[in-house]
Amino acid sequence: MQSESARMSSAAEAKFRINTPNSQPRAVKVIALDGQSERIVKELAQSPWQRATFLTASAFSGAPRRGEPFSMGGWLNDLAGRTKNLVDEVNSADLVVMVATAGESAAAAALIGEACNVKHVMTTALILGGATSSDEVLSKILAQLRPHVMMLVISSADEYIKDMLTALRA
Repeated sequence: MQSESARMSSAAEAKFRINTPNSQPRAVKVIALDGQSERIVKELAQSPWQRATFLTASAFSGAPRRGEPFSMGGWLNDLAGRTKNLVDEVNSADLVVMVATAGESAAAAALIGEACNVKHVMTTALILGGATSSDEVLSKILAQLRPHVMMLVISSADEYIKDMLTALRA
């Protein structure tokens, strides 16, 4: 009797083999939500990536006061400082990764998460500073992010973010 390996490498079974790569790289949008994470995201952008775009939302000031108009523009930027449209960025994404720092504001996550939800784009949040932050500080950032992402990772080291993006095929 032939082993399973011998049978699978036979000419008869070769016609069922797929000879192309497993999948296309994802179109990943990496968005820094605060000043600290912006520094890390800018460092990450220097590495070679397949289809990752790096953006910053650290200029997001939150919801306007009662009676004031809300502006959808001006707060999402590429690393060169050019203003980007959130809906356009989400439309061209397979995955949106938000990077936040424990102890900082992640107010933009609600708006980004809502846009991703409407367009059925997967969301992930990576939290920096998990190893040095108190449980209270982590709880606050988790409360800001958890309702708006499908996957949430607390990083103990900044280097973990690069490994995570690689694993997500950015």
